[in-house]
Amino acid sequence: MEESYPSHASMGAFHASPARAQGRLKIFIGAAPGVGKSYTMLREAKTLRERGVDVVVGYMDDHHRSDTRAQMEGLEVIPLAEVAYQGRLFEEMNVPAIVDRRPGLVVIDELAHSNVPGSERAKRYEDVEYLLALGIDVMTAVNVQHLEHVRKEVEDKIGIRVREVIPQSFLKKAAEIQVIDVTPETLRQRLRDGSIYPPDKVERALSHFFRKTNLSLLREIALREVADDVDERLQNSVDRAKIPGPIGAKETIMVCVSYVDRSSKLLEKGARMAWRMNAELLLLTITDSDGASASPKETTRLQKFRQLADQYEAELVVEKREDRHTGEVILAVAERLNVTQIVIGQPRGMARWQIWRHNPVRFLMQRMRYVDLRIVGWKE
Repeated sequence: MEESYPSHASMGAFHASPARAQGRLKIFIGAAPGVGKSYTMLREAKTLRERGVDVVVGYMDDHHRSDTRAQMEGLEVIPLAEVAYQGRLFEEMNVPAIVDRRPGLVVIDELAHSNVPGSERAKRYEDVEYLLALGIDVMTAVNVQHLEHVRKEVEDKIGIRVREVIPQSFLKKAAEIQVIDVTPETLRQRLRDGSIYPPDKVERALSHFFRKTNLSLLREIALREVADDVDERLQNSVDRAKIPGPIGAKETIMVCVSYVDRSSKLLEKGARMAWRMNAELLLLTITDSDGASASPKETTRLQKFRQLADQYEAELVVEKREDRHTGEVILAVAERLNVTQIVIGQPRGMARWQIWRHNPVRFLMQRMRYVDLRIVGWKE
């Protein structure tokens, strides 16, 4: 049924217009098969056709799903090409036929597909790049595990081998990226209902790839991918300078350390915050010298901070002071790295802190805006 597949698509990316030098790309990303990527993509294609866009389907595998097949009704489908390989015939997307037809928008499913050896291009995403270069708009879909920069995380945490990948450089070509999101419980129920795989494959799928823990992780990665995309687009926006303070969909926590003996407690506190918020974690330390002129003591200190950062999966940021106040350095780094929360330790000697006007905590409290500050106390 139509209402079972949510769509959050914006219609602004594609419209009836003359041919352009470069086509526009929209990518639908999902956590797993069955979330509704193809269905949503086809439904948007039909809406755009009704608005005057010249739409064709270049490749679509309905996987025998009646809902997806129903959405293809009324859409023009470009016949597939037959490609001979090792004495057999395979069907592939007919790129020359799409070029000859010259539509305004082509719908292409299974983006991570590898073409049959001997094809003009090895990968389907390369076919998409070719069509975009000719000024043809493309809507396409992929599951998140096929993105090159998350493949290792998926393989390590879920234990599945991902053979077909899409490079991150391809994602940067997209005018729009949309996640198609459903809960793991909903997806598993669709599987039981026979809406994803044939009945004979359901039980094995439920106990392997479609385990709830796997689906939850993949969903988290998919949502994070879109959040990262939103943040990057905001940072690169021409209006970025008009927006005060940190922007974006993610939290970034920066832990400021100076003394090795206190750094572990501070970073542990920041790591717990980052885990709860699914935030990026940074470890900042300030140095008075560069790497070449650093003293043995300073070199040892930085090495211990690197080990600590690795332990807590944080990114170490080493900033040179350059005659700046400590608080000024912290604020400059926070602004540069889009930090939303700062964790810093209460200075040694509470009485001195209350009267010392150059203390970094005092400096931050007086000048910092839009960023949360957490001061961690000590028992001397």
